[in-house]
Amino acid sequence: MMMREIILLLLFCSLIESSASKNTIKDHLQRGSSLSVNDDSNVIRSPDNTYTCGFYGFQSNAYWFAIWFTNSKERTVVWTANRNTPVNGRGSKLTFRKNGAMVLTDVDGMVVWETNTTSTDVNRAVLLNTGNLVLKNQKGQILWQSFDYPTDTLLPSQTLTKSKSLISTSKKGSFESGYFGLSFNSINVLILTYDGPEISSVYWPSPDPGFNVWKFGRTSYNSSRMAVFNDVGAFNSSDWWHFSASDMGLGIKRRLVMDYDGNLRIYSLNESTGLWSISWQAIAQPCNIHGICGRNGICVHGVPPECSCPPGHKWTDPNDFSQGCKPTFDRTCVSVNSTKFGFLELRNTDYYGFDLNFSTPISFEACRDICLGDCRCEAFNYRLTGEAFCFTKSALFNGYRYPTFPGTIYLKVPIGMETTDSALLLATSMATCPEVTVMVGSPSMYQSSGKKVKWVYPFSFVIGIGVVEALVIFLGWWIFFKKNAILTNLEEGYRMVSSQFRGFTYQELVKATQNFKVEIGRGGSGTVYKGVLEDERVVAVKRLRDVSEGGEFWAEVSTISKINHMNLVRMWGLCSQKQHRLIVYEYVENLSLDQRLFSSSFLQWKERFKVAIGVAKGLAYLHHECLEWVIHCDVKPENILLDDSFEPKIADFGLAKLTQRGGQSSEFTRIRGTKGYMAPEWASNLPITAKVDVYSYGVLVLEMARGIRLSNMIMQEGEKEESELMRFVRITKTKLQGEEMESWIEEIIDSRLGGLFSRKQAVKLVEFGVSCVEEDRNKRPTMGSVVQVLIDCDQSE
Repeated sequence: MMMREIILLLLFCSLIESSASKNTIKDHLQRGSSLSVNDDSNVIRSPDNTYTCGFYGFQSNAYWFAIWFTNSKERTVVWTANRNTPVNGRGSKLTFRKNGAMVLTDVDGMVVWETNTTSTDVNRAVLLNTGNLVLKNQKGQILWQSFDYPTDTLLPSQTLTKSKSLISTSKKGSFESGYFGLSFNSINVLILTYDGPEISSVYWPSPDPGFNVWKFGRTSYNSSRMAVFNDVGAFNSSDWWHFSASDMGLGIKRRLVMDYDGNLRIYSLNESTGLWSISWQAIAQPCNIHGICGRNGICVHGVPPECSCPPGHKWTDPNDFSQGCKPTFDRTCVSVNSTKFGFLELRNTDYYGFDLNFSTPISFEACRDICLGDCRCEAFNYRLTGEAFCFTKSALFNGYRYPTFPGTIYLKVPIGMETTDSALLLATSMATCPEVTVMVGSPSMYQSSGKKVKWVYPFSFVIGIGVVEALVIFLGWWIFFKKNAILTNLEEGYRMVSSQFRGFTYQELVKATQNFKVEIGRGGSGTVYKGVLEDERVVAVKRLRDVSEGGEFWAEVSTISKINHMNLVRMWGLCSQKQHRLIVYEYVENLSLDQRLFSSSFLQWKERFKVAIGVAKGLAYLHHECLEWVIHCDVKPENILLDDSFEPKIADFGLAKLTQRGGQSSEFTRIRGTKGYMAPEWASNLPITAKVDVYSYGVLVLEMARGIRLSNMIMQEGEKEESELMRFVRITKTKLQGEEMESWIEEIIDSRLGGLFSRKQAVKLVEFGVSCVEEDRNKRPTMGSVVQVLIDCDQSE
């Protein structure tokens, strides 16, 4: 009897131990441990059980490393590490490596995401009660936190600063980055923006030209750029913007979300039901949000609002109304022929922006004739509100219809398509947009096989062998009797895939450049050679020297390879093999700026101003729009390449400095740049920021205006030695303080132009150049503000 009791006790203890071993919920993650996607209970919980951190599977086999509310009905996600790159549903893993980095790897071992905490004394990962995932050292100091990398959600006690933004998801049911964002602009005001594939615009606060921040109770007189959402449901910003949830008070779990539809909302959790309710939202009228209905689409005010296509148009993608509508007729602008077009009237409707012409007072007939006489005009808006307003449109975005709107839009359509019925709109409710389905690999890879009958395996094996034999016979016949067509297709497919950013072997690049035969450029960081790849792409191959070793080089370049902008040279791939470090760029035909500025084949003023705007756009993108903050550190004419239409492309960007916004930016192993274009802070041992690029840009535009080198000439004035740049800036500042600007601008601008230049653009370019080379970097403008002013100046000509 005693023996039986002992056996039962041992079995009971064994069951308890087995149960305990399966319980893998943790309150922290130690250095050297990991979480697996294969175990749903392999998670980290906050001490109060409010938040859970682990692998989140949503639809099919796509998984994210995420943080979510534990007790909400549908596990509401507030943060994801691998937002745009879900991992596989089997074999993926989050590892807290012994080098201090937390790394997310896919099933094939590829690193999808990692923290920048290598070589630190971090020893544990903890999920706080605030929903903040932090990495701490033994002293309890936080060395990394998820709060510094928000996605679409701001949690109570989480701050929003100038280096952070909330970016919406692309669709309902998706985690992928969308087009709507909340961030601080260049004048320190919080704004909501739409940054789509075709257009970018601010839609809140009011984008009207007469907008004044003070009118909306806001201020731009601050430098902190900080906002916080607190525990009682109140939001306060340094630009004086503040709002609060309708259920304001302690004890309620809330989240501030930049929603997929472009609206900013506070959600409050009912813990008894696990459901969320909206307790505040920024925009009452959804049709005021830009981009929600895409090109040509019209947002029709109502409950709920609807996206509509005007007559003569159809949905570009019936499953995604944000893709807009496309005309069913030919809208090609080939020649002006007013006899072929009429107008279709849509009352109480307008498309915001893209005005070709504004006239008032003007008759309807005159307004119509302006649009008919300009093949770029796609529609015109005519209003009779006190005065007769006429707006002609070059593109149709941000369409909306309100019953009380006083204007009418007239769409240009071929003769025969006109109708007076303004209600004929192909409408779709925003609520009917289907949720996105995310697929990674084949769903059949993850189907459970535990319930299948065992004899299915040998039976399936036999069938598989038969299928393989049949395929081998068929492929052999195809190869020998169909002239290798399948191999040709496979080779073409490989070339198509490998034509994207990839690693090259050193021998491949030796062959492509004919053993580095044709040198097309030389600089401080290396020599550039012309080459032709196997797929017949002409490329520029740069052999680098004095660059970071191995993994660091790969990490920097692989990040930069994801950066795409029309004013940055495209990077096709790289080689990091033994001591060889090479980068493969697109080949740009029209030489570099120095060869087209300081030679007899010099650029005319129109091209120079175009280059100034393009370079500013490229730098603004690197400084303000990249997830990683890139400082060029060597902006000069030799690094500005020109394509066939003289559109500038910045080369050699990114290998200089790649870091996070808001972090320490002074950790350079050596001074970088070219003498004459280097900002004073390099010599003063001050922290290096994006303002070093602003300084170099200032030298660049002054040289474009002057037509000569200002960076390397020395003038003697008595016993005082002064650079040509400083002498030019000193004299120009004196002239800028005068009243008659255009009286001296002729003396400043390149005499080779023969006076053929825009005085207004020249003055503005010189003003910006002088302000960019200020010795005090705080007085230099940002590249974002430079872009906006130069574009406005260009459009006003």
